[in-house]
Amino acid sequence: MIREVLVPIHPDGWKFIALFAAVTLVLFLVVQPLGWIALMATAWCVYFFRDPWRVTPLRPGLVVSPADGRIVSIAPAVPPAELGMGPEMMMRIGIFLNVFDVHVNRIPLGGKIVKLAYHKGKYLNASLDKASDENERMAIRIAPADAELETGDLAVVQIAGLVARRIRCDLRKGETVITGQRFGIIRFGSRTDIYLPAGIVPMVVVGQRAIGGETVIGDRLSLEPPRHGVAH
Repeated sequence: MIREVLVPIHPDGWKFIALFAAVTLVLFLVVQPLGWIALMATAWCVYFFRDPWRVTPLRPGLVVSPADGRIVSIAPAVPPAELGMGPEMMMRIGIFLNVFDVHVNRIPLGGKIVKLAYHKGKYLNASLDKASDENERMAIRIAPADAELETGDLAVVQIAGLVARRIRCDLRKGETVITGQRFGIIRFGSRTDIYLPAGIVPMVVVGQRAIGGETVIGDRLSLEPPRHGVAH
């Protein structure tokens, strides 16, 4: 019951919650109607930085969503040049996070962090595909732990959006990570892309809602063709 009601708050959010709460208190003392508006803003801030527990499927070959949000694109694309993954196209799945989604990012597939690369850029609407190339981003290259699956490295990219102005990534080069592990957060509204190596079949469709750390978005062992459908 406690786990269902008291959802944890990401550590990055406490300073913002404290600031919102302080402003709310001042406004209540000075102009009470504005205090009620500030109180609602404080409640939203608490909600934004929530960090709920997730149950991650761990069967070999599965790739889980690195973020909560809506799948906005599934198409071949060249991974960020700064990761040194070459010019070959990989299947890119783009996930758009609005200001009401959980913004904590999670590792899609366990392995070793090969490279981290920050790229300064614009703050376009993160739902647009061009945001993947032009916006500020933190790119992460992961060598999967399941070497026997014969997959290449995959990439995860945290992308700032129209409102987002801060990307936090807690990873270190050479670090070993597990599937579903928290690794960072983007505030406030953003996009997360994942580049799948050849042989991993996409298991989602455009328009579908994904849950970070839980929704299976790719499967190396699947005998199915890529999924097709329309999200209603």
